Amino acid sequence: MPVDLKALYPKLVNLLLDPVFVVDEHGSIVFISEACEQLLGYTASEMTGTSILNYIHPDDLERTLAAARRVMSGQSHTDFENRYLHKDGSVVHILWSARWSEEDRLRIAVARDVTALRRANQIRDALYRISEAAHGADTLRGLCDGVRRVIGELFPRDDFYLAFHDVAGGLLRVPDWSADQPSGWVEGPMQAGTALAGVVGSGEPVLASRDPDRPGLGLGLGLGLGRAAGSTTPELANWLGVPLISNNAVRGALVIESRSPDTCYREADQELLQFVATQVATVVERKRAEEHLRFLAHHDPLTGLTNRSLFYDRMDTALRSASRNESGLALLYLDLNDFKAINDTKGHGAGDQLLVEMARRLEGCTRETDTVARMGGDEFTVLLTDIRDHASLGTTVAKIREIMALSFDLGGQAVRVSCSIGTALYPQDGDTARQLLSKADARMYADKRGTPGPR
Repeated sequence: MPVDLKALYPKLVNLLLDPVFVVDEHGSIVFISEACEQLLGYTASEMTGTSILNYIHPDDLERTLAAARRVMSGQSHTDFENRYLHKDGSVVHILWSARWSEEDRLRIAVARDVTALRRANQIRDALYRISEAAHGADTLRGLCDGVRRVIGELFPRDDFYLAFHDVAGGLLRVPDWSADQPSGWVEGPMQAGTALAGVVGSGEPVLASRDPDRPGLGLGLGLGLGRAAGSTTPELANWLGVPLISNNAVRGALVIESRSPDTCYREADQELLQFVATQVATVVERKRAEEHLRFLAHHDPLTGLTNRSLFYDRMDTALRSASRNESGLALLYLDLNDFKAINDTKGHGAGDQLLVEMARRLEGCTRETDTVARMGGDEFTVLLTDIRDHASLGTTVAKIREIMALSFDLGGQAVRVSCSIGTALYPQDGDTARQLLSKADARMYADKRGTPGPR
């Protein structure tokens, strides 16, 4: 019995897992196999007669048209890749094999779905980039910048937010990526009822609607517009947040949101962002531990002030800068009077509390460019930059004495203490750290004996 090949060919084509497209010279689809529904969500009847351009990702349209022109000129394509939009709005990566039939004036192509492969490549590259960012960043803030670049490549059309949560204080700490503060932080209380609060509170991914008035926070679950991943999708899921979890505790969240009204995040987006969040949480904890170790190496464990080692480094740096810029600086040496008596009568806990409070008051009397250090015991130093004369120095010393004269609350009891202060000016009193420290130390002891002399 003879075989009707013309009748058989469509049946054979429809058995293929990879869709077959036939497009005329004007871009209209004249035939498409049934596998297109698995690929793009449309049935063959829905796509037949429509323009192939309707389904191409907007960002790939120009280069796809250029590739089509090459095929129509006789150049076969076996490895052209572009992106299409699925009926549900998700992105599909397609690898094409195409040729032109001059006799029929048709483009004939076979499409292979490589979305899973590209997603796997994205995950691999993201893991590498995050690891690279962790090794290249000296600080947690630097690591955040590296993570931002990774997310920018994975979700180039979306806004990205990274928030760390302080459980004890109930505060969120967010990198400030604004133009005027490119390396700072913004801190504020967690805003209850937002989608972000839902992520941090539940430790689960949340899809929600973007809040146009509060970037990054998302409309709250209480409004019925958000959901944990796995439940019913909200009407407009253009906000996606996933938790940062480390040691079984929620440390914050990664958030992406889109300003486009057509965006609707899907499960694949959530899985990718959650994978990134898992890696980020690990490297963030490591970076925090590194920063803590560096802090302990350069700061006094009781007061948190700069320690003796770091103070000397900063003083050397300040002296080189003052010499180069022909500017001045001043050094203050402080010592609490009768500190031993407080320890003996009220206990070492009260003594420690007094030292901590003294440290905070000294910080409050100085500028961010100045350095306050604990040299040991009840001795402190203050390095003041851009101080040129005794009058300016005297104003600062008077302010410190006034603040220190206020009573301290030690265990519910008001205690008044005094301190002795010695000063030295650069370059009047010396041009090396040793000379200035020696001069300020001598004047501090003279002040303690009641014969302050010049200071």
